[in-house]
Amino acid sequence: MPINDQHASGLTRRGFLLAGAAAVPAVVVGTSRPAVAAAVQTSGVAPAALAGFDNVLKTYIVERGISCAQLAITKNGKLVLARGYRYSDDASVPTVSPTSLFRIASLSKHITAVAIMRLAQDGKLSLGTSVAKLLGLSTAADARLANVTVWRLLQHTGGWDRDISRDYLYLDHTIASALKVSLPITRGHIVQYAGGRSLDFAPGSRYAYSNYGYLLLGMIVEKVSGMSYEAYVKQKILAPVGITRLRPGRTLKAQRAPGEVIYESDQTSKTVTDASGTIVPAPYGGFSMENRGPGGGWLASAVDLVRFARVLDAPGAVLNSTSIGRMLAKPEIGVDESGAWYGAGLWVRQVTGHLNTWHSGGLPGTYTYTARLQNGFTYAALFNRGEESGSPDFDALSPRINEQIGKVTTWPTTDLFPRYF
Repeated sequence: MPINDQHASGLTRRGFLLAGAAAVPAVVVGTSRPAVAAAVQTSGVAPAALAGFDNVLKTYIVERGISCAQLAITKNGKLVLARGYRYSDDASVPTVSPTSLFRIASLSKHITAVAIMRLAQDGKLSLGTSVAKLLGLSTAADARLANVTVWRLLQHTGGWDRDISRDYLYLDHTIASALKVSLPITRGHIVQYAGGRSLDFAPGSRYAYSNYGYLLLGMIVEKVSGMSYEAYVKQKILAPVGITRLRPGRTLKAQRAPGEVIYESDQTSKTVTDASGTIVPAPYGGFSMENRGPGGGWLASAVDLVRFARVLDAPGAVLNSTSIGRMLAKPEIGVDESGAWYGAGLWVRQVTGHLNTWHSGGLPGTYTYTARLQNGFTYAALFNRGEESGSPDFDALSPRINEQIGKVTTWPTTDLFPRYF
């Protein structure tokens, strides 16, 4: 499987993974596997009534050799399960608590989308504005760039298709060589490189998942707000809902944040941190976390993510009803064959009386998933290993969780949020 940030609609990612664009070249298979423990070690709270969910996670990580994981569940806005899991006899694998930090990969996208909606809500940004005009991008290489709007970046209809032109966020060596600059490259270098190339399709004509589009959205947040992307998100989006743990991730293992887990992968790659050509474990130097930023660079815990999900449940301190509606709006291309659509940083599907939302994320050493469902049930699950060649299907998580929802006869009423916020 190529080193890439994965995402798919519906309950399955496997078809997307098999058809995904090539990304970082020179990927080879390593041999890093977690030492198998006698039992899964747990922390946090899993009430007896919700033991089925706890067992799903334990079984899932044992099947896949995952050493660190988290699960958080809310029911009608209350945190009812918060769990950390450790499955390893390796002393270097840290204990996992409900507030340990994980790379959340593409779950970062709806955080960025909320930031964009807040800027529009405050009258500082029009979602129909040309991105080229906002950021001063040249349209010389492709005049159609003028037709890429903020809306189209949010909904992945901007015109970049990584199956055709590859994912610019994973072309560090190519970009450094083309621009004659030293590694590590910056987001500015990526924009410079992309700006010299044609779009892959007419903006607004179809969907194609684009990490590059979300890099541009992060730049728009900075341009319009006059603040750094990180500072704006923390001040305007996270602080109002009491979230303080989220922070951008770093590329190297030595740069881990306090409380951050370690990441494991069978993949290795040529480092993107310098021109040495050193082969490194893919999670630590095979790609740039700093450049992931708005589209895949945040660290969070599962309890943080389910708390953040409440921003979409009702108008509040972050978004009003108009902005929530915009987050979930159908794109101009309509819905896909399953009846779902990509809104603003989230997949959406209409069910009776509710709009379900979900998103997955993946990097070497990372798999993440979150969903908000029609019965007041929201969950987030985070793992320090992703799906790779020969591993069991990671898509099994969602249907297993969904099956357990129907088996719960009595939901706990105690709210665990005060323990963690």
